[in-house]
Amino acid sequence: MTEAARAAAADPSGVQGAHPAPLALDGVPHGQPILDRLVALLDLEKIEENIFRGVSPSVSPTRVFGGQVAGQALVAAGRTVPPERKVHSLHAYFIRGGDPRVPIVYEVDRIRDGRSFTTRRVVAVQHGKAIFSLSASFQVVEEGLEHANEMPKVAAPETLPTYAERTAPYREQLKAWATMPRPIDVRYVTDPPWVSKDSGPRPEANNQVWMRADGKLPDDDLLHVCLLAYCSDMTLLDGVLARHGLNWGSDGVIGASLDHAMWFHRPFRADEWLLYDCVSPSASGGRGLATGRFFSADGQLVATVVQEGLMRLATESPL
Repeated sequence: MTEAARAAAADPSGVQGAHPAPLALDGVPHGQPILDRLVALLDLEKIEENIFRGVSPSVSPTRVFGGQVAGQALVAAGRTVPPERKVHSLHAYFIRGGDPRVPIVYEVDRIRDGRSFTTRRVVAVQHGKAIFSLSASFQVVEEGLEHANEMPKVAAPETLPTYAERTAPYREQLKAWATMPRPIDVRYVTDPPWVSKDSGPRPEANNQVWMRADGKLPDDDLLHVCLLAYCSDMTLLDGVLARHGLNWGSDGVIGASLDHAMWFHRPFRADEWLLYDCVSPSASGGRGLATGRFFSADGQLVATVVQEGLMRLATESPL
């Protein structure tokens, strides 16, 4: 990690330097300077062969955001793979909550380098203990069969309220989540959980949002994939809440990501609009399962996500 990248990562607010971040209607920084700081977080420091170190933004929730550690782990894996081999899948487990106050060490195991496929295993470590593990597979570009599901018909992102406009009436309820710097532009197609909960349970409900990096990204395929891994942990479990007419926090719901899998089907850019269509097929045993599909604005299915999360009511016993 360069000194400039390290400084940017340590200052995610974007208020320092010659080019401060623009402010949304709610006064929260966003735009290119904030996106640059997210990119800096993914620019891991190589401290030894197959060992990398990452940091968290100074403005963080009490635990490291799951999408951050997933994105950083995928960067670590990708740094050990030739660029002509593209990541096509990842499978991960969130083992312990990450501490945003200290760096995360990523240890890469070079499992296999075959003629067509490369496999890597990454373990993220803090305080001497594993907090996250990831397996990722990379493949040379090949031709083959082609088919995909169609994208749902939804409103265009430009016609939808911004995140600042959506959260404005609920800032006191959402607390820190409504005021953190925003590197990702999120536009809800369906109502977010803090709104939909007033409508009650919605069986077979989909949770749909448009997302894009809030600025311009360099032409780096691995970076775009890692940014999508970061985004994939956002709003995914909201589909579980929608089925029951609940919201995080205010309805006593305690949640955390348990495991996460992604398959990357087609090329895309994370700084262009992507529709994230999520649904929950099941919830049981204090856990909720959610599946998500990312579509490009022209209707191409570019990635599929599956995640199981802890979905515990506050009245239930802790871990």
